[in-house]
Amino acid sequence: MRLQYLICSLIGMSETHVPSVPEPPKRERIALTREISSALSRCELTHLQRAAIDVALAREQHRAYEQALRDLGWRIESLPEEPELPDSVFVEDTAIVLDEVAVITRPGAPSRRAETASIAAVLGKYRDLVCIESPGTLDGGDVLRVGRSLYVGTSSRSNSTGIGRLGALLRPFGYRVLPVPVQGCLHLKSAVTQVTAGDLLINSRYVERRHFPQMRFIEVDESEPSGANALMIGADVIYSRSYPRTAEILRQRGIRVSTVEMSETEKAEGAVTCCSLLLSP
Repeated sequence: MRLQYLICSLIGMSETHVPSVPEPPKRERIALTREISSALSRCELTHLQRAAIDVALAREQHRAYEQALRDLGWRIESLPEEPELPDSVFVEDTAIVLDEVAVITRPGAPSRRAETASIAAVLGKYRDLVCIESPGTLDGGDVLRVGRSLYVGTSSRSNSTGIGRLGALLRPFGYRVLPVPVQGCLHLKSAVTQVTAGDLLINSRYVERRHFPQMRFIEVDESEPSGANALMIGADVIYSRSYPRTAEILRQRGIRVSTVEMSETEKAEGAVTCCSLLLSP
């Protein structure tokens, strides 16, 4: 049985009373997603002006996003809608999933903190859990893993206490946690994501290249400043159709790109990495 390390303020019970969960018979490639909230139009916004969101279209696009993951060999485990939590489709912000452990975050926006309990309940079936505690804040969208290094954006959503706590939690597993300043965008992964073992897709106006030594860089097309977010899955990349010029740059580098429509969740400052948590065997 796995021992679950959960904070009582997170799920309303002490560690000693967390029920044990049987070990799954096999660790599959699982993509954890959540149905889009009917309240998506009330989402948190930091850098965008509010625009009308077609929730029905957003759900259609989200189903196509899930199918893209299935096409690449992932089993979808979809959580039901949270009608009172507008941003809850963006499950990436609630946890950091590593091979050895999953970290339940404490989102920087207070309206989003209720999203973590249901995510913890599911992830506890597959990983031991540790948690970011108050006064720390941390959004998963600020965490870029490259090998055993976790680069963490010092953004409006992730503070130094939360980043320090992450480093302390992951040090026993051999991970380095490295703070990275970002500007002009919501999260670190709005500015830079990994697209091959050695390449980062980057908008250098939002984050400086010097923070990522030994990496090569692919710059987004200057007309597509929000195009630095890509979801790397093995040798493939899932990418938004909103940024066709950058997609072509990636293809010219020999990267296999599968594009999906994300127009409605992008109005909520979402992107392709935001809408899933990937659990590899």
